[in-house]
Parts: sequence; C-alpha cells; structure tokens
Amino acid sequence: MIFNSIIPLPYYTPLFYNVLLVIIILAFIRLQTNGYVIQNVNKKETASLVLLIVVTLYMGLRPISGRYFGDMRTYYNYFNQYATGADIRMSKDILWDLFMKLSSSIMSAQLFFLLCAVLYIVPLYSAVKKWFGVDKYFIFLMLLASFSFWSYGTNGIRNGIATSLFVLGVSYTNSKYWKYGFFVMAYFVHGSMLIPIAAYILTVFYKNSKHYLVGWLLSIPLSLVFGGAIESLIMSIGLGGERTGYLTMQGFEDQFSSTGFRWDFLLYSAAAVFAGYYFIIKRGFNDTVYMQLFNMYVTANAFWILVIRAAFSNRFAYLSWFLMAIVIFYPFFKQQFFVKQQKVLAYTVLVYYGFTYFMTTIL
Repeated sequence: MIFNSIIPLPYYTPLFYNVLLVIIILAFIRLQTNGYVIQNVNKKETASLVLLIVVTLYMGLRPISGRYFGDMRTYYNYFNQYATGADIRMSKDILWDLFMKLSSSIMSAQLFFLLCAVLYIVPLYSAVKKWFGVDKYFIFLMLLASFSFWSYGTNGIRNGIATSLFVLGVSYTNSKYWKYGFFVMAYFVHGSMLIPIAAYILTVFYKNSKHYLVGWLLSIPLSLVFGGAIESLIMSIGLGGERTGYLTMQGFEDQFSSTGFRWDFLLYSAAAVFAGYYFIIKRGFNDTVYMQLFNMYVTANAFWILVIRAAFSNRFAYLSWFLMAIVIFYPFFKQQFFVKQQKVLAYTVLVYYGFTYFMTTIL
C-alpha cells in the first residue's frame, strides 16, 4: 500500500528495471576498477538483506492490477471467491488452493500478495546463501536481474513460487527429507514442476554432461522436423494438464506476440548452455553441484525446445530459465578461470542484464 500512492501504476514495473540498471552499472564499474562489487563481509551481508527486503516489499505491495500485472487479477478474483465462502477446487495443484483458501480467511488480498512475494524471493535468497555464503549478494542480484524474475513474481505467481521452492529443495544437498519435501510442495503448487523434478531425478542416476549437451543439440533438429507431432503427443497424454491452451493457442491469441520456432529465445537459452560447456567440458570444472544444475537446465530446456512453437512457450522455457543465472555465474565464485576474471565477470553481468533490459523496457 505504501507504494501505491507515490508511484503511478504505468511506471511501477519500469522503475524496477531502471533502478536495477543503475545497480548493475555500478556493479560493472566496481568490478572493472576495484575487482569486486563489495569487499567487506559485513557490508555484503547488509547489502544482501537490504536487497532482499526492498525487492520483496516493492513486489509484494504493488497495486492490484490485471492490466499491468497480468494474472494478478485472476489470483485476486479467486482469493475473493474463497474469502466469500467458495469451496476449494480439487485440482492437482491442491496445495496452492489450500494456501489461497487459508490466506483468504485470515488476511487481506494485499497481504496475500506480499506473502506470495516472500514465498517467491526468500527461498531463492536461502538457496544462494547455502551455495555461496558471503558471496550470495552477487548471485542474488543476478537472479533479480534475470529476464523472467519480475514477471513470475507479479504475473505467473504460482509458477514462480513453485520454482523457488524447487531451487530451495535442490540446495539441500545433505538432507533428502527437506529436498524431496520441497519438491513435493513445488509440484502441488504448480503441476508443471514435474518437468524439472524429473530432470533432477534423471541427473541423480546419469551424470555425463557431454551426453546432456548432445541431447540438447539434438532437440533442435527434432523440434524443427517433428515439433508439431511432439506437441500433439504431449497434449494426448495430458502432460500439459490444464495448461494445454499454451500449446494450442486457445484463448491466448492476444497475449503472446509471436509463435513459431523462437530463435530469439533459443539463443537466449543457449547462453547458459555455452557457459556450462565452457566451464565443464572446455575447462574441466568438476563441481558436483554445478554439473547437476547444468544437466537439469539442459534437460528442461530441451523439453521446451521440443514444444517451442507453443503459444506462451516462454512459460515452458521458464521451467529451465529460472536456473539460468546460477548456471552462468556459479563457476566465477568457485574457481579461477581467467587471468582477469573480474573483468570477464563484469562484461558477463552487463550482457546478461542488457538482454533483460532490452526485452522488458526498450523492446
């Protein structure tokens, strides 16, 4: 509520991207001149917490709008129906419906969306803290700078929360109970999480990153030749579930600007594939966690390539894109690869956010 009266609704999202642009440029300059973004450990901790709190409040207290925040209005309508006594929908995403029903009985819609922002952002923060310790500030910043971050916190809210729970589960390397507990929660919040969960299970039993890379490369000609048949098969077995409209374009004609084989999104996805290839195969980076993250990414991304012509194909792509920042930046904080590594990191940051800014603000 505190932001609603001081920021006009049309400027709410652009302000997020432009403030982030300033932060990214400052980070670029610091990396180029000093070799670090923040050096002092206490300052890193403070900066991480400030970033976490400010972004969570800004996202969570945004005005309720379907015009500017897409599906937020749909969630708001469901929330009001539950608040007035509607029965819980017995769908496969039962945990989400239980969450909405309970929330509608004890809080306002505005507080509900704030809680959604907490459930979306805090798990990401917790996961990078487990992986990177005091360096979590930088990786967390890169997650915020990702192409899909804002839209899946304000539009595809349920999907965003599910992927964050999944990431938190993956970060529990020493506790299978917590890991699979979060996986189960993620699935019952959004059924599409079956794809990343299946990718994770596959990577537990098969670990050869070269073969995953070959599989990703093969998915491109397979999609070009057999894409339509593959999409029909997925629909016939019900894998798309209630979201098969994404595949058939039914009901979404005005909401997705371009269908067909999305070479632009494929090139974007390839950035993380190239990063994994370079660090793992070219430079021999033998980090168990990283190799599994990379293998999961290419597996889920290959699935999206097979259905790349789908309407709302960006939603299928998101099932891998939410891992992109980690796949690209993880190695920089674990091993020295370049003589002037901080300068390489600086330009990688600039290009990474440059794509986000171009696609969301300029284009």
